[in-house]
Amino acid sequence: QVQLVESGGGLVQAGGSLRLSCAASGIIAMIKAMGWYRQAPGKERELVAGITRGGVTNYANSVNGRFTISRVNAENTVYLQMNSLKSEDTAVYYCNADLMLGITSWGQGTQVTVSS
Repeated sequence: QVQLVESGGGLVQAGGSLRLSCAASGIIAMIKAMGWYRQAPGKERELVAGITRGGVTNYANSVNGRFTISRVNAENTVYLQMNSLKSEDTAVYYCNADLMLGITSWGQGTQVTVSS
């Protein structure tokens, strides 16, 4: 129903910035909310930031004030601006779409590595 493609990951030094992008295609009207999750080695996947169809945002405490989620409806794209990156931000970042009818879509993931 909805396909998600992430981009923008990479290697950055601590204190640096990266911007992740998630392009959605398919039945866009089914999307209720989108978000970014991350999974570090040996850890469970966790919510980083989310944005509803109405534009309401929420953040994990660990990234609040450093990360910003935004979207451009005309591009069907959600962004995650990550500033003041720390080594503990190293993880695979996944884009997520919460759809109608209880359906969830995931992107393939993009690696973010922060060197200290």
